[in-house]
Amino acid sequence: MAADSTQYAFFVIFAAMMAYAAVNDILTMTISNRLTAGLVVGFVAFAPLIGMDWQTFALHGLAGALVLAVAFFCFAMGWIGGGDAKLAAVIALWVGIGNTLSFIVLASLLGGALTMLLLAFRRSVVPIFLIRQAWVQRLHDEKGGVPYGVALAAAGLATFPDTVWMRVATG
Repeated sequence: MAADSTQYAFFVIFAAMMAYAAVNDILTMTISNRLTAGLVVGFVAFAPLIGMDWQTFALHGLAGALVLAVAFFCFAMGWIGGGDAKLAAVIALWVGIGNTLSFIVLASLLGGALTMLLLAFRRSVVPIFLIRQAWVQRLHDEKGGVPYGVALAAAGLATFPDTVWMRVATG
């Protein structure tokens, strides 16, 4: 891969994986461990390519670890799913310690908006041709969860332009 295309590859990969996480969470209410592992591997593989120093690398790791600890507490309390906890942590790994608070605040706001939309959807009558879809039934079920991966992925994408990755790509 040419050096000029390498600097954009991480953005394309991150964006594609966020889109996959959001769509998969809507369709299946799950976030794959392979996806989160792939994001970790991608971070480790691309960090040296952008010249990330060890201190910055460690701070990104610290961001991921802190979010993982808090997110697994939320998981243990039954507030979020395990896949959501892992996805939040790996997004924090990518956006770094300086952007993690912005990411969490934005994910919370988007998650609240998503929840409100989902509650309104659950009170609505869905056409028969649509309600026959298993994923629509899961979303429409009042006892069902919220595909919070959608909010996490959107917040990750919205936060990404402020990261070291984009500073390197834009010179």
